[in-house]
Amino acid sequence: MRKILFLISIAAIVSINSSCKKEKKCEAGTGGNVTLVGFPKHHTVAIFNQTGYLDTVRLKFNTKESPGLNTSDYDIFFTGSVGDADVHCTGLKCGDYYIMATGFDTTINERVLGGIPYTITQESGEIDLDIPVVE
Repeated sequence: MRKILFLISIAAIVSINSSCKKEKKCEAGTGGNVTLVGFPKHHTVAIFNQTGYLDTVRLKFNTKESPGLNTSDYDIFFTGSVGDADVHCTGLKCGDYYIMATGFDTTINERVLGGIPYTITQESGEIDLDIPVVE
């Protein structure tokens, strides 16, 4: 009888221990293998990088809330290349990000900006993401 109680106790401890294991949590940041390709779009129209007005994408790690317009409140930024309509944000890990993009819309001759929350769930590869911007 003692053997049976002992075995039941061991089984219960193992069961409780295995059910308490935490899932692997993604911590947003750099040092990963994901490239986020951001496409700033004003009213669904792509904003092309102009000399002197390069599009910039800023990222805040581990949040889905906007940190605001102060650029120093973001963790990292990436700029696009002249003539392109995208900004490559390289070396990212999975996790939650708030993404803010700025650019210059030559059709209205104004600076545009906007942001969205995004969760990267994959551990490698490339993600295309439209980022809506407004005046």
